[in-house]
Amino acid sequence: MKALQLSVAHDILPLKEPFKISRGAKTEANVIVIILASGANEGKGEAVPYAHYGETIQSVMAEIENLRATIENGITHAQVQDLLPAGAARNALDCALWDLAAKSNGTTVAEMIGVDHPKGLETAVTIGIDTADKMAAKASLYRDYPLLKVKLDQNDIRAKVTAIRKAAPKPRIIIDPNESWTMQELTELDDFFVAQKIDLLEQPLPVDADAGLMAYKGKTPICADESCHTRADLEGLQGKYQVVNIKLDKSGGLSEAIKLKQTAQGMGFDIMVGCMVASSLAMAPAMLLASGADFIDLDGPIWLSTDRPHGLQINKGVITELPKGLWGGGLVEKLSM
Repeated sequence: MKALQLSVAHDILPLKEPFKISRGAKTEANVIVIILASGANEGKGEAVPYAHYGETIQSVMAEIENLRATIENGITHAQVQDLLPAGAARNALDCALWDLAAKSNGTTVAEMIGVDHPKGLETAVTIGIDTADKMAAKASLYRDYPLLKVKLDQNDIRAKVTAIRKAAPKPRIIIDPNESWTMQELTELDDFFVAQKIDLLEQPLPVDADAGLMAYKGKTPICADESCHTRADLEGLQGKYQVVNIKLDKSGGLSEAIKLKQTAQGMGFDIMVGCMVASSLAMAPAMLLASGADFIDLDGPIWLSTDRPHGLQINKGVITELPKGLWGGGLVEKLSM
């Protein structure tokens, strides 16, 4: 590996409107961007430090800066996996390395890992927590989209889901309580979700309170999100969950995410590919995991007031393709810090 020049920055990306989940609301996305330069080529990676996992902007930047000398002397994907824990810092660095390698070798990351160039991906479009009427109004705008993701907490669950399904009878629907429910609520809602034709429940229970899922025989599949970060988590998810949500900020980059997907599928799990609220630069690597995934949730850029240059085109819930010049090879595009 040749010597590299490292740049790392904190970007604040304002949202079009507040994004509310059970843990609170946000009006901006705070992301870390790494750029690795080698000669005329630059590799880019974007990640989202997540407070729920004990990360801050400052802690993630410190993780990267502590490795500056090692990185700039030339670092491999294997070294990144060994030197950093799964999380935002490892994700940004790993993805920047993939991008740089593709550009340096005149190819694409898709070709390097042996997948087709992603296009025509049906992504979930998220409806944040609000009143039943306002959530239904959003659902009505998305009534012809293929997949909706509905954020909920413990309040007015039946009224909100009923109103949303009435406003949007066609799309598949994922319900995401972000760990805010109890086993009793989940059990009591089982038949209701069948009647409302809900396709997936994403992490309804807290990570440390999901033991009851071993004996639960609900009719709607349950997806592990906060409970699934890397391959090391999979054994403990068997018998509880039917689907795992792979997010690069949890796995710590594309390298682990590829292995996580392969291992999970081999163990019989269905796959969801998800994201944090971030720009198209963060979505692009995750798109390479979409082949064969049962659910795709890469709508982060929809929430932004302004996306990156060469950002994803998402038309009625369909990502048209991975644009050249964004990430993963193709045109060389410098990203100012």
